[in-house]
Amino acid sequence: MSAREEILARVRAAVADAPDAPPATRDYRTTHTAPERIVELLAENLADYRALVHRTDEKGLPGLIASLLADRGSATVLAPPGVPPAWLAALGPGITRIEDNPDSTARELDLVDSVVTGCALAVAETGTLVLDGSPDQGRRRVTLVPDHHICVVRVADQVVGSVPQAMPRLDPTRPLTWISGPSATSDIELDRVEGVHGPRTLEVVLVEG
Repeated sequence: MSAREEILARVRAAVADAPDAPPATRDYRTTHTAPERIVELLAENLADYRALVHRTDEKGLPGLIASLLADRGSATVLAPPGVPPAWLAALGPGITRIEDNPDSTARELDLVDSVVTGCALAVAETGTLVLDGSPDQGRRRVTLVPDHHICVVRVADQVVGSVPQAMPRLDPTRPLTWISGPSATSDIELDRVEGVHGPRTLEVVLVEG
């Protein structure tokens, strides 16, 4: 008998008469945030991660998106095919919509000024946006390569308090991307650099009503 087998035999003998473990209870809290605080907490945590947060309603959304793109000086904007046409209905003549072509290379996407997408969920306690590749979010590449990302969050049905509340609502077979603020990293001297592996500027539009 090897030393390993001897040790395992001793463990089995020691617990042979032990009672069965009680069933695990799942009555713990799934969130520490009161429902009336969830949206405000999301906005605070997004801003803490250096995302730019905007609030509007469905009626004001097209004008706000057009204003954000104009303020950015964007000449081109990419929107996945599932983005509602109304979102981009107010674009000025100086902004061209680029269709999402699956054959586009990273270099071609890098020439796009901005991308506008929806999201799957937003998590208030972590300030996180979750994208799952649905038609209004597109392929992961289109949200990682362009330097400016506008993400639209429908407050009524897409904001949850915590990660435990988010997990049952997400499909684990889909390509989930969890975004907490603009892309950033730090070197050994803790100098922060943004835009390394994703957009340098993240703007989040919270649509209420």
